[in-house]
Order: sequence, then C-alpha cells, then structure tokens
Amino acid sequence: MTQEQVLAALRNVQDPDLKKDLVTLGMISEIAISDNKIAFKVTLTTPACPLKELIKKDCVNAIKAAFGENVVVDITMDANVTSHRNSAINVLPSVKNIICVASGKGGVGKSTVSVNLALALAKQGAQVGIIDADIHGPSIPTMLGIRGKRPEVRMIKEKHYIVPLEVEGIKVLSIGLLVDDRQAIVWRGAMVSSALKQFVTDCIWGKLDYLIIDTPPGTGDVHLTMIQTVNVTSAVIVTTPQEVAIADARKALSMFRLDTINVPILGIVENMAYFTPAELPNNKYYLFGEGGGKKLAEEYELPLLAEVPLVQSVREGGDSGKPIMMTDDTQNPAYKAFEDLAINVAQQIAIVNAKKAEKALLAD
Repeated sequence: MTQEQVLAALRNVQDPDLKKDLVTLGMISEIAISDNKIAFKVTLTTPACPLKELIKKDCVNAIKAAFGENVVVDITMDANVTSHRNSAINVLPSVKNIICVASGKGGVGKSTVSVNLALALAKQGAQVGIIDADIHGPSIPTMLGIRGKRPEVRMIKEKHYIVPLEVEGIKVLSIGLLVDDRQAIVWRGAMVSSALKQFVTDCIWGKLDYLIIDTPPGTGDVHLTMIQTVNVTSAVIVTTPQEVAIADARKALSMFRLDTINVPILGIVENMAYFTPAELPNNKYYLFGEGGGKKLAEEYELPLLAEVPLVQSVREGGDSGKPIMMTDDTQNPAYKAFEDLAINVAQQIAIVNAKKAEKALLAD
C-alpha cells in the first residue's frame, strides 16, 4: 500500500456540496501507512458540515474497496473554513467571511436571527464576531445581556483601537456599547457611515471565520457603506410570511443583485413562520400566513435556509439577554431552526467560495 494508491482510492469520494472529489479539493492530508492500517486526515470546509459522517463513511468504504475488508482505517476529521475575499481590499484581512443579515422591512427579526446565527456557528466550533450596524436602533447589547458594558480601548502606535466585548465565544461591537442606551443617536448619514467604518478599521477583531453584520431596515447608507468598506462575502435575507414583508424583502434582494454591488445571496430565512405554544409543541398556527418565505426563495431560485417559529421563549430570551442558542433547550423548535440555519449558512458559504475560486482559476 502506497500513499499514491490511497489517494487514488479517495478520488472516488465526492464532497456532496462542492461536487468534486476530496483529493482534488485538497481535503486529504497526513497519510500514514503501517502494516494493515491506513490513517489520514480529512479537512472539511466548515466545522458545521452536516455531511461529516457520510463523508467519513464513504472514505472508509473507498479504502476497503481498494485494499480489502480487513484493512484498518483511522480517519481524523478536521475543519478549516474556506474564504475567497478579495485580498486587494486590505480591510479585515484576518476575517474569512463577512455576512450581511438584511431585509427591506423593520420588525422581521433581523437582530434575533443575527444573534442566534452567530451563537449557533460558535457552538459548532467556528470563530465568530457580530457588528450591530443599526446605529439608530441598536438592540444587540440588550439581546446579549451586555447593556451598560463598555469595550476596552487600546493605544497601538499612537492610534486608538476598540476591543470588542466577548459573549459566549463571540466578539461583539455596537454603538449601544459606546453611548448611554437612553440617548438618541441623531446623526446624519455621513456620521453613521463614519462610525461604521471605524467599527471595521479601528477595531481589533483578530482571526474570525465569520463576521455577521446585523443591518438596519431599508436599502440605504449603511448597506452601501459596509459593502464599499469591506469585501462582503454574502447576504442572508430575513422576512416574515406576510406579503407586506415579502414585498420589502424583494427590494433588499434586488439591492444586493445590482451590478454595482453584486453580493451573492445565500438564501432566505422565514422568521415567525408559525406559532407553537409551549404546552402544545406539535401544533402549528400560521398567524402571519403560510409559505411566504418558501415562495420568495423559489421566485429567486434561492435556498430556504430556515423557517423559524414564533416561540415565546425566543422573545423572552432576547429581552432578558439570554437568546435561545445560549441555552441547552435543544427540544425547542426554534433552537433546532437556528441550528439548521447555521449549518445551511456554513454550507452555502463553502459553495460560494468554491465557485469564486473556480471562476478565478478559469480567469487565470
């Protein structure tokens, strides 16, 4: 048995998302052969990979098919989040992926989705940060239980830098952490843009796999500022089922697809998809209509990333500073929805990055 023969056998194993074999994708390393044992490492594109066990099983089957049923296969499963942000834009070079969570309408739960998505990704082993880009109505400090806390400011080479707060393993920055939470932020667009630029250029974020940007309602200055300041990897569109929300979500979709912006959209999150009372966990009541998010996803040929139910504990968790993904309430349908959302977002980002890499290779 040789390393070349092992690699030849593993060329028969495909990554189900990226549609290429593991060897071509560079996922196989550290091959070691001794007597009747073959050991190697498989490095996936995200720690949240839902197909980890399937890929591992396929590897074992491929090796046994090539060398016989008696061979001992020892596989180490690892993960390294992919990135294809433009290195020419030297802002946040140590952040692999930047995700805008957006919608054309207020009140659809963008902050709830942003916070729980960040926490769910962190639970699955990723390094995550979150920026509250809603300057006029910051809600992240309340939702994460850090109202009144202040981030550290460090002097580095005669320049001041903000150090984000850390909550449950995620790094957090919001204007609500820098001003009195009872104080109205009465700023014109230029001041808002300047503050947001400081959140990325004058802040010590360190190495991150994912930086979530919780954007305000609409399609205005904030979105343009973030897209022009940093190389955004992709966007997630949040809506609720009713048509008035869907109509505004279409505007957000259209904005990201403008030629001058051209940010890939990962998919749609339908928040408040149905109501499930705690005492009747198997019952679903469609208070705001049914299937609006799915129809929007189909209209734009996008994945429906999650259908998040309207559950009282989600609202209570956001108000008390302990979101559902901070708890161990794994049987809660909202917990499962946010867990699935994180898996699907990580999956779609890996696909987006693979397509960008392939396109760049063809261009060369």
